[in-house]
Amino acid sequence: MSTFLTVRHVTKHFGGVAALDDCSLSFERGHITGIIGPNGAGKTTLLNAMTGLVKPDVGSIEFDGQDITALPMHRIASRGLVRTFQIVRELRGLTVFESLLLCPPHQIGEKVSGALFLRPLVNKQDRENATKARAILERLGLWRVADQSAAALSGGQKKLLELARVLLLDPKFILLDEPAAGVAPPLLKDIVRIIKELNAEGISFAIVEHDMHLINEVCDDVHVLAEGTALVSGSFADVTADQRVIDAYLGMAI
Repeated sequence: MSTFLTVRHVTKHFGGVAALDDCSLSFERGHITGIIGPNGAGKTTLLNAMTGLVKPDVGSIEFDGQDITALPMHRIASRGLVRTFQIVRELRGLTVFESLLLCPPHQIGEKVSGALFLRPLVNKQDRENATKARAILERLGLWRVADQSAAALSGGQKKLLELARVLLLDPKFILLDEPAAGVAPPLLKDIVRIIKELNAEGISFAIVEHDMHLINEVCDDVHVLAEGTALVSGSFADVTADQRVIDAYLGMAI
């Protein structure tokens, strides 16, 4: 395995508070890596920094051999590094299928010149996007609700829809922010199965999660954050046996 994503000495302040404080981590290509830690440890800020939603005050981030620290979010996503969010924001007024069709990048019809003068190409691309969207929805078990309002989905179905959106971007690395939160056990089993299948097909994952059973089941390795910095990294067994982790987090999490 080779290092795929590297965070070097990243610090990010919000006001006078350091959400990340000289944080350095690496993520291996092909791995599913867990990110755990107490509330306020900087986990979501780390995901935001890695995907360009916020910019580090200090430090650098490298993905697939390229420095992405200063790139905007859409440029990072176009390179294959994408994320989901802890709180899913569905597009009200749109069906599941319609909301998915907004996601494909580089749509010719979004430009005035394309809409006016390249209608055959626009129609061809729209058909290709629709076919791809249907295949993803079928894989994730959402095609049966494709014509329903996205806002009417259950919490677990909304998590799957958000995963469907990022899959339309042909990702290399997916960052998941609390995929188990608010999800009923049957759908959580589906999410775990899908993560494992996608990983077997070559997609790397980093998962922020408080559900230690999920982390133990799917993750190859784990990073523990505390007070904005990396506390310890290793296998699930190793980090959960570390007294520093027990003192900082697991005493509250278990």
